[in-house]
Amino acid sequence: MAEMVKNMELKAIIFDLDGVICFTDEYHYLAWKAMADSIGVPFDREVNNRLRGVSRMASLDIVLERSTESYSQAEKENLANQKNELYKQYLTRITEQDLSPEVKETLLALREKGLKLAIGSSSKNTPMILQRLGLEGFFDAVSDGNNITHSKPDPEVFIKAAQMLGMPAENCLVVEDAVSGTEAGHRAGMQVACLGDASAAGAGEYNMASFGELLTVAQNWK
Repeated sequence: MAEMVKNMELKAIIFDLDGVICFTDEYHYLAWKAMADSIGVPFDREVNNRLRGVSRMASLDIVLERSTESYSQAEKENLANQKNELYKQYLTRITEQDLSPEVKETLLALREKGLKLAIGSSSKNTPMILQRLGLEGFFDAVSDGNNITHSKPDPEVFIKAAQMLGMPAENCLVVEDAVSGTEAGHRAGMQVACLGDASAAGAGEYNMASFGELLTVAQNWK
């Protein structure tokens, strides 16, 4: 299967958002920490790292593993909403200056190569983040937490992005920084270029040190 994929033409790239296009991990941490503190549940960066690429409600279940209390579904939804409201307050700090020149120039160069570009993120805040980064309307498709039922490592978000682009999976490359997201890309039948933790783990077909290396990956795709 891998050999067949490598012989296909690269036509589209699907990007995770947090940790790839921008970095909002610290805002997620602060919001989860404030929510957890409000109910007396211990929360630290080790637990926070388990939440990367995971949906909001699944993340909450992980946070509540350290709780001595039981919560109804309605109470869980209130806690998740509390966290999200805190997170959205932090997101108001994001401006177009938070989009690095390297990311912006690379995206433009990939577009000039004729590639379709999409977002594949579990975050329901994707539209707000893209708007604040000055990327509203830039991508050819946006698949995010607002139109999926299952979060990564389920492949749904990437499968839907490819469908929105009208592209077969074998013509799509996923860009991810989380191991769970990399698994999702592979389960969708796509090759994956990794950054960050996923790259350090050697999880992808292409394990990069910087976003700009995507130009080399696109050039050498076979």
